[in-house]
Amino acid sequence: MIAHPTLNPTADTPGRAADMESRLAQLAEAGPDAITDRLAELDREWGTGRLTKITAGAVVLLGLVLVVYGGPWLAVVPAAGALVLLQYVFTNRSVLGGAFSAMGFRSGCLIEREKTALKVLRGDFRAIPTVHDIEDKDAIARLEGEGGIVVEPDAAKVDPKAAVKVVVEATTLT
Repeated sequence: MIAHPTLNPTADTPGRAADMESRLAQLAEAGPDAITDRLAELDREWGTGRLTKITAGAVVLLGLVLVVYGGPWLAVVPAAGALVLLQYVFTNRSVLGGAFSAMGFRSGCLIEREKTALKVLRGDFRAIPTVHDIEDKDAIARLEGEGGIVVEPDAAKVDPKAAVKVVVEATTLT
């Protein structure tokens, strides 16, 4: 479990979005190995939803043990755990999730957003065709053969910070 307020923004506020943008830019400059390492960290990171479900389940089990050994009046403990779990299931938000968020944990959505942005920066989706990839390669070859458009290797390079800005905007949920 990784929970560090500067590494794990809890909300997509402008300041926290800038933190993620800065972190992504550093990783983009560091290269594919740094991105792969960060993706491995993110795979191990627990989101607020997962923590809420696990904690509520543990409270229910603990409460049942308390009922068996402490008496029937302790049934309030598993009932409270079940209520927290039901609230989360029907509203996808809970008091417990808010507490985890305040402790520095992010939602699963924000974790997945960072993972997607990193995969885009690393080039994982380069081979996937999009509607924008429709082109006539023969026509382009003829155009280049006639002195037309030719992409220079240096001109094709993208500034990592500019790339991060585009990726963050593309992965922002509106």
